[in-house]
Amino acid sequence: MKKVGVLISGRGSNLGALIEAQSSSYKIVQVISNAADAGGLERATQAGIATCVIPHKGKTREEFDAELDADLRQAGVEIVVLAGFMRILSDGFARAWQGKLINIHPSLLPAYKGIKVHERVIAAGERQSGASVHFVVPELDAGPVIAQASVPVHPSDTPELLAARVLEVEHKLYPEALRLLAEDKVKLEKGFAVFS
Repeated sequence: MKKVGVLISGRGSNLGALIEAQSSSYKIVQVISNAADAGGLERATQAGIATCVIPHKGKTREEFDAELDADLRQAGVEIVVLAGFMRILSDGFARAWQGKLINIHPSLLPAYKGIKVHERVIAAGERQSGASVHFVVPELDAGPVIAQASVPVHPSDTPELLAARVLEVEHKLYPEALRLLAEDKVKLEKGFAVFS
């Protein structure tokens, strides 16, 4: 069973899905937020998971990431999961946890990296969108994809409606991708996600 640390900044809806899906393959041992008012902290506490707040204000990215790294290692974390963590991690942190660091993004990567994804998808007239779980590498949203799920984009969609539909598939996709990594069924090798 792999020990997992989850980094959050907000309400923790994906964290909730990961907590509910815990099984013999992974156990969440630490939840860290850069925001003291993140709703996900309460969710973790109710589930009996240790929490920690590491404020980022007044620190360089490297200083903040060094604190994150120290806390994760002290908790014995083997896999780091980003779940609505609204900070760009330093290259050094991404490299230190390479192959053990994953994120979920609300698009079918490599399309629509970055922010304001749903607005951009609708503006482009796309008929499909979705979510991608990927390995984190130094370049933003550029790591190899572990798992994807698609949803239709309706002509009447607003960004909020599309976001809600994508979030539903995220809650199924993320635990499944984490299970693959925890059971060593996917690895990051030479820039590719290799499945066994």
